[in-house]
Amino acid sequence: MSHHRVRRFDTAETYPEQNLSNDLAQAVVADGTVYLRGQIGQDLDTRENVGVGDVEAQAERAMANIALLLKECGSRLDDIVKITVCLTDIRHREPVYRTMGRWLKGVHYVSTGLVVSALARPEWLVEIDATAVIPAGRRAEAERLRRASAAERGEEL
Repeated sequence: MSHHRVRRFDTAETYPEQNLSNDLAQAVVADGTVYLRGQIGQDLDTRENVGVGDVEAQAERAMANIALLLKECGSRLDDIVKITVCLTDIRHREPVYRTMGRWLKGVHYVSTGLVVSALARPEWLVEIDATAVIPAGRRAEAERLRRASAAERGEEL
């Protein structure tokens, strides 16, 4: 199986004020493992920031993005095995983890939490990175769903 890149983009479009041009993707699927780019309080389609100054709203959007990206990859939230959370302030831990807990109730994943001095943009307060593994018995169906989702977005396979 080859690697499938979902929602490809160039950082020149995402960070026009920075002198960058890196080819990235929001997700990569490789042999049943789904690797997601760190998600923040930003709409995946419009790139509009959501919840500026509101860490709970940003965490909610990040989790919604994770759920959407997993679906587009043929996966789902209960396939998550690892989460990494980056916070810009330790006081944000409780509202962020409470939000994640609502989305991931019963998922028993491993988690790493970090407090960092800043994220890529000053208005971003939290970034949530997830890795999921699609069980072997669902991989053929997951591939069909991923292809259908890519076709809906007009994305090349």
